[in-house]
Amino acid sequence: MSKNDTQSIGIIPARYDSVRFPGKPLVDIRGKTMIQRVYERASEAKELDLVVVATDDVRIRDAVRTFGGQVVMTRRDHPSGTDRVAEAALPYPEATLIMNIQGDEPFIFAEQIDQLVRFIRERPTLAIATLAKRITERGLIENPNVVKVVINAESQALYFSRSPIPFQRDPAVAAVYRKHIGLYIYRATVLQQITRMEPHPLEQIEKLEQLRWLGNGLKIGVAETTLESIAIDHPEDLIRLEKFIDQL
Repeated sequence: MSKNDTQSIGIIPARYDSVRFPGKPLVDIRGKTMIQRVYERASEAKELDLVVVATDDVRIRDAVRTFGGQVVMTRRDHPSGTDRVAEAALPYPEATLIMNIQGDEPFIFAEQIDQLVRFIRERPTLAIATLAKRITERGLIENPNVVKVVINAESQALYFSRSPIPFQRDPAVAAVYRKHIGLYIYRATVLQQITRMEPHPLEQIEKLEQLRWLGNGLKIGVAETTLESIAIDHPEDLIRLEKFIDQL
């Protein structure tokens, strides 16, 4: 498919110099690099016209080319994966929807990608859409590394937080907790817009980029999923990943 035919593209930001796990995209997972596994899973999605890796490192570029993937080289100084995705989207001006696919989830579900593309297409007022999964374990609810989201009646995000939200003041009233899953899809024009926004005070407090978007009045839709993938943030996460693979 030519670039001019592309309407929805998935972009996988991948950098080599991760502070917590250097070289993470090229780590071997049962005979394939992590970036290859992410790319192949994303390519199974029926709603994406194209999947591209965005990187600033020639080692990752060469690895992607070796397995036949599409890759775009970007600047090295991007402060976030969102900024890298925005630059990588520029060669595809006909694209109307851009999805940011995390490069550290080697077994992401194509069903989630397709669900999110359909979700935003059916809701033209949304600028951005993402996923969430209901959780009940107190360990997850109280874990600051697990981002929670509360939504309104129209499935739009009210707030994201590392704290347990909503706060359950009355134990007799049931509370619903949702874990945010970091898969995003943007209107192409909105993606370029948010890269020019100044950091928002709430974003700086919680260290959550999506609060910049909410704080600037953008509507973020939240589609609910029951599927659970696993992200690799540290080398020790590979042990958990092995158990996850055995359960697939």
